[in-house]
Amino acid sequence: MLNDLRTLARVLRDDYAPRSATESVIVSDRPHGRLRRYGSREHLDAARAAGRVPVLLVPPLAVPASCYDLAPGVDPANSVVEFLLSTGAVPYVVDFGDAARGLGFEDYFDGFVPRAIADAVGDFRAGPGTVDLLGWSLGGTLSLLTAAHRRDLPIRSIITVGTPLNYSKMPMYGAASKVLAPTDGKPIDYVLKALGGIPALLVQLSYRATAWQRELRKPKFILDNLDDHDALVRMQVIDRFQNAMPGYAGKVSEQMLVNLVVRNELGEGVLHLGGHTIDLRAVSAPVFLVGSHRDAIVSYAAARHGEKLLTSSSHVEFHTIESSHLGLLTGPDAQQHTWPAIARFRENLVSSPA
Repeated sequence: MLNDLRTLARVLRDDYAPRSATESVIVSDRPHGRLRRYGSREHLDAARAAGRVPVLLVPPLAVPASCYDLAPGVDPANSVVEFLLSTGAVPYVVDFGDAARGLGFEDYFDGFVPRAIADAVGDFRAGPGTVDLLGWSLGGTLSLLTAAHRRDLPIRSIITVGTPLNYSKMPMYGAASKVLAPTDGKPIDYVLKALGGIPALLVQLSYRATAWQRELRKPKFILDNLDDHDALVRMQVIDRFQNAMPGYAGKVSEQMLVNLVVRNELGEGVLHLGGHTIDLRAVSAPVFLVGSHRDAIVSYAAARHGEKLLTSSSHVEFHTIESSHLGLLTGPDAQQHTWPAIARFRENLVSSPA
């Protein structure tokens, strides 16, 4: 009983889960583009000797880059970084940091992500000189936009997990589009401009609201798992992750509303962002997609739309894995289904740019 009370006290004061991370080094530290390489020197040397293609992890906007390294060392596994290292790959992650009000999507697909690709290839210095991009949620969108806009980049493949590719196929956004279409979204756009974007607190509350059952059941979950160290660690790490979510910058939030929701440019395949025209139908690299009927944030149809959209890709592979939005990326469902599917996809790729 005394041990249980001590455990409960540590959980309640957010002092139970270790604040650990997989071994890493900073490769480059640029504004809105800190690049981190994970793994030991031995990992790097072995991957170079084997000519393995490294993986660049692209985080979503309004989500900390730590999403790819949640609770390393626990069971079930929660770290995408640990999974990739276990396959012999070297993972890099680009950390965009806090987004400035004037940043738009074009700053990411025409600047930050291409720069991170160049830095990762320059650091790895072995193999075919290419990278695989892996993006969760909107990170997958950024990866595809980058590949479509900068076809000169050494991108071998794009791996997306729970990525929305047609906002009209998500009920809430589809309804909003019908209401806002006559004004091209201007009333809400004015509000976003006034606020400077979507505040962090609103993003955090919205994310929690998609898993309201988890929030309601949390007290009972804690009491039922006082003797389950790994379950409590994972719960607390996810809570910290949610609490660290930044908001959406002003320009990005406006583009999401007008270009992605109201005009559904993403679903149609041709986007007009920051003076650029990006045609996703021109992406030629192999693409891996994952969707779930249980995902409360990205509908199954929105994720699967990539099969119809990416008509020039040399190979489009879609997987149905029933889990939550975060569960597609990390945790028991990811460990059992998503990660092995990604490993098989990468193993089957040829070692040359698509």
